Amino acid sequence: MNKLLIVGTVAFDSIKTPFGEVDKILGGSGMYIGISSSVFNVNNAIVSVVGDDFPDEYLSILKNNKIDISGIEVVKGGKTFFWEGLYHVNMNHRDTITTELNVLADFNPIVPNNYKNAEIVLLGNLHPAIQLSVLEQMNSKPKLVILDTMNYWMDNSLDELINVISKVDLLCINDQEAEQLTGENDLKIAAQKISELGPKFLIIKKGEFGSLIFSRDNYYNCPIYPTDNVKDPTGAGDTFAGGLAGYLASCSEISFNEVKKGVMYGTAIASYCIEDFGPNNIMNLDIDLIEQRVSKIKK
Repeated sequence: MNKLLIVGTVAFDSIKTPFGEVDKILGGSGMYIGISSSVFNVNNAIVSVVGDDFPDEYLSILKNNKIDISGIEVVKGGKTFFWEGLYHVNMNHRDTITTELNVLADFNPIVPNNYKNAEIVLLGNLHPAIQLSVLEQMNSKPKLVILDTMNYWMDNSLDELINVISKVDLLCINDQEAEQLTGENDLKIAAQKISELGPKFLIIKKGEFGSLIFSRDNYYNCPIYPTDNVKDPTGAGDTFAGGLAGYLASCSEISFNEVKKGVMYGTAIASYCIEDFGPNNIMNLDIDLIEQRVSKIKK
């Protein structure tokens, strides 16, 4: 079993959708990735930062999901990263009401010693300099490095982002980000250009139209799992990435076929995530239920 090192945010989220609202619940990319990857019973750890306003109850949720939290720094007197969002009737559209970086503004990630030899590293959507500093702390080259990023870093830190991309094995972005990164509207041409930057594998997410998976020699279009019970899309992308990484951490070898299977598992777990607020629906999720949805995705 491979060790999985996760770098991402652990945060408070306040969310309002047409189906209800919640205030200051457990959120953050690292949290969603950690909980969804734990479905595969892998050894995983989160590197992140919170303030001392972060309740022990939330840390216990992570520990109860068998996540190593020794890499989560608690800053005395600090306030935890906070995000507030409002979703419209068409929940593909949302407004960010508030973003408070708080302790995240000065985040200096420290990889726990027992995870400096992790075989799988997932670099969540953070500043490229933070992502790079994590790679520089590893004692050995990981078997697989997965990178998530967004258009904000393409707008503001492109050179640093390109440097990090050159050092990773799998890049996970959406279709608009792929177009922005390469200047290409044709996603197959965009994928070819991105592969020239370094990654062996590329996943381009297309929302309700599923995901495209590319390697230098292979291509696959994975559909979504259709669900009519969408309550809260927050964290779906990170849950997808966590399911992918958790599955790959359970594999002895990393191949295009295993990445394809990982995308199916990530898609299935994300379909559960959106059916309730926050991480409620993915905590202690039964693997047999996930397998049922994976089977339908394959069909």
